[in-house]
Amino acid sequence: MVAKQDVLAHRGITLPRNALRRLDKLRIFAQSQVSLEHQHLARRYVVRGIESGGAVREIGRYVTFCGPDGEPLPYLHPIDAVRVNGIHAVVIAPILVRIELFRAGRTCQLLITRHEPGKAENGRRPPLVNSVVFRGVNGFLQSGEAGKASCLTGSIMPRFWSRSGEEREIPPIFAAAVQAATHGATCFGCSHTHFLAAPAAAMVEAREVN
Repeated sequence: MVAKQDVLAHRGITLPRNALRRLDKLRIFAQSQVSLEHQHLARRYVVRGIESGGAVREIGRYVTFCGPDGEPLPYLHPIDAVRVNGIHAVVIAPILVRIELFRAGRTCQLLITRHEPGKAENGRRPPLVNSVVFRGVNGFLQSGEAGKASCLTGSIMPRFWSRSGEEREIPPIFAAAVQAATHGATCFGCSHTHFLAAPAAAMVEAREVN
């Protein structure tokens, strides 16, 4: 039997049907799924994710990714979507940390999860190992107000408390990625990445030559 924590780590934030219907009606699409892929030339397994999402005044959802130490990762390539508030770029790395944030007004849910290839046995394809790093429920956007600008800037960050009223600290190494996801979930008509970085110019030039 699969534990709830394992399902949460793999699938991402579970939203009620009315929230999903509202996001669909407003055409806000965030893809939280990650997958294990095999690079034949490099002979290794990597994890693939898609930065995606956006917002309208009342609601927003955003998914981005970083490295295991919170570092920005270069995207493989951007995606020119037909509509805004959708998919933005593909990222592939040996280990991905997913930052997912859902916002309703100034109340938000945050999930940080780590994804990496497991140990391969008997030459079989390894499992995708998923683990929860941080989960915040019914947090509050302390700085700034959703709805005041097309894309909030500055130090806007969600804050979370335990049931007893004690503040829960977001892991500091992921603070920048969480801030970026928060900006994404408050970015109206979002059509750009908030944390994944463009590939280095040298890599781009090398691809163009080839």
